[in-house]
Formats: sequence, structure tokens, C-alpha cells
Amino acid sequence: MLYDNATFVGLLAGTLTTSAFIPQVIRTWKTRSTRDISLGMFIAFCAGIALWTAYGIMIHSLPVVITNSITFVLASIILLLKIRHK
Repeated sequence: MLYDNATFVGLLAGTLTTSAFIPQVIRTWKTRSTRDISLGMFIAFCAGIALWTAYGIMIHSLPVVITNSITFVLASIILLLKIRHK
């Protein structure tokens, strides 16, 4: 078996939490409205996700690296739109 059950659960959990950002990215992109988004929260969140990605690399965890990398990209889009449309 290529992946064990823990890897499968990690990939599934990461996919669900990462995909939760997609509607917000789309809405923010379309409306260009970021008024209700906290700048401080998204800065802290992006920093935390970057650290989770680094941690995943350090422990060689594919689910942590893949899902947090994608989440970082999606959250960074929202953060950049927040800064741009402030």
C-alpha cells in the first residue's frame, strides 16, 4: 500500500479545510470587497500556514506539505486583495 490510513485521513482532512477557502477567494476576487476581512488575522494565518508547511517538510509529511502549501496560496490571494483594496 502506497499510503497508510493516517496519510489518507490527513490528505482528506487537508483537502476539506483547504477547499473551504475557494469560495472566499472567488467572492473576494469577484466583488473586490475585503471590508469585513481582518488584515491582522490573515497576516497571522498566512504566517501560521507557512510555518505548518515548513513543519511538514521537516517531518516529511506529504499531507501537511501539500494541503498547507495550497492553503497558503489561497489565503495569500485573499491577503493581497485585502491589502490592495484597503
